[in-house]
Amino acid sequence: MLVYMQPGIRTMHCRHGVYLYFDEAILLKGRHLFTVKNYLNESRHHKERDPRNTSVELPPELCQVIMSPISCSTFYSYAFVPSIMHRLQSLLLAVNLKNTLLDDCAQNITIPTMKVLEAITTKKCQEGFHLESLETLGDSFLKYAASTYLFKTHQNNHEGLLSIKKEKIISNASLCKLGCDHKIPGFIRTEPFDPKIWIIPGDNSGSYQLQEEKLSDRRKIYVTNKKKVKGKTVADAVEALIGAFLSTGGESAGILFLSRIGIKVDFVNIPYERHFQIQAEKLINLHHFESLLNYSFRDPSLLVEALTHGSYMLPEIPSCYQRLEFLGDAVLDYLITVHLYNKYPGMSPGLITDMRSASVNNDCYAQSSVKHGLHKHILHASHELHKQIIGAVESFEKLPLGSTFGWESESSFPKVLGDIIESLAGAIYVDSGYNKEKVFESIRPLLEPLITPQTVRFHPAQELNEFCQKQHFEMKKHVAYQSKGAAAVTIEVSANGRLFTHTSTAGDKKTAKKLACKEVLKSLKKHFQNVSYGNDFG
Repeated sequence: MLVYMQPGIRTMHCRHGVYLYFDEAILLKGRHLFTVKNYLNESRHHKERDPRNTSVELPPELCQVIMSPISCSTFYSYAFVPSIMHRLQSLLLAVNLKNTLLDDCAQNITIPTMKVLEAITTKKCQEGFHLESLETLGDSFLKYAASTYLFKTHQNNHEGLLSIKKEKIISNASLCKLGCDHKIPGFIRTEPFDPKIWIIPGDNSGSYQLQEEKLSDRRKIYVTNKKKVKGKTVADAVEALIGAFLSTGGESAGILFLSRIGIKVDFVNIPYERHFQIQAEKLINLHHFESLLNYSFRDPSLLVEALTHGSYMLPEIPSCYQRLEFLGDAVLDYLITVHLYNKYPGMSPGLITDMRSASVNNDCYAQSSVKHGLHKHILHASHELHKQIIGAVESFEKLPLGSTFGWESESSFPKVLGDIIESLAGAIYVDSGYNKEKVFESIRPLLEPLITPQTVRFHPAQELNEFCQKQHFEMKKHVAYQSKGAAAVTIEVSANGRLFTHTSTAGDKKTAKKLACKEVLKSLKKHFQNVSYGNDFG
């Protein structure tokens, strides 16, 4: 409080149980100078009622001068001290982690401390940055590196076995274990800063006393207490750290980080061995595809393999597209993620993640496949698949022009249509000597127009979930059942005492759930629109 003399009249000698000796004394007028705030909070710009404009009358005998003279501006500057010190403490935490990860590193790699801090800051900290976009980038790179490594080193394994091996590398459980082995959980920031309980550095009283803990033979840290961190959060932070190293030091830095925590997926130079040679021109229109992809194949048999469905059995084609699809899936996912991350550097982490999931999914690829007529060139011998492709083409023709983002379709697409885009990407990747840029140059035109912040559409299930969270509605667990080749999903939401429900039927559960969520969301929005105009319907 800053107090100064103000004439006043004393009307009571006892108030709130306090008796005054000098109840006739002139009162002092006190004014509150500032409230200690968290200036690191992302909502710090929200306007609050300013207590500095209010004042109280104080008896002189209850006041004490602590510091005088001092200006209001100097006093106000003290409010920033806790936030500044907290930021410095956070940066020192990130520096310690970075140095731990780079100890005894022979390579000269420079990683900005702020990137490391971003990678260990969760959304719950409510700051202007968090790990989500780096996690998205790191996740895609890890899948790409693991898939490429497994494809090269296990050339006789089929796609199913490769997927199992990849899952052992990239699963949250594996990443959590590696993170714990390297004591990463202790560095993760999971709580917002509260300046009201901030401890002055050097205060060793009570439960705030620092305890020494060794990270390694050469490095130690000091802790005040223990905290619980979820396994998924640890895995997310590991992926975000991959993204931090990758985005600032390139792929070599990303591989180095993976190696440091125990993931060996180096890009070994192993040639891809082909055990068969075929005359591609007899099976496919080679000239059409090379013109469409703007790429000339050195080994056209890779293109044949990329277009061959498992039902197409010929002695001269011993394998189908699945291995190339396994590889191309990871390569395309990584290329599109990097494209979005680099093109929209100021984009919010959540929107980058949403744009990626709207771009990298089977429906998006399947629509692009139909759009460019790839379905006409798939080598298969399945009558059922032929019927499904015809249905997919008819469904695509009903969609709005230029729509290839996957959520608008009212029916499901055969998985093979999306797989073909990925297997073509895998074929070009292998044929070009594992050149990612060649893949993007060839496949990107098939996916145009690429998604932008203006054209992104959220998946109906995600949009409904976020709408319910914002409005505090109860979204019940969906009910699904399958019968005679069709799937039905029921979605229920309890909102303001009313139940909104819809059941949709489709060829698979994912599509049925998408359609049911879309209808419930439409009903909720219509209801809210009517309520806002005072026309609540019965």
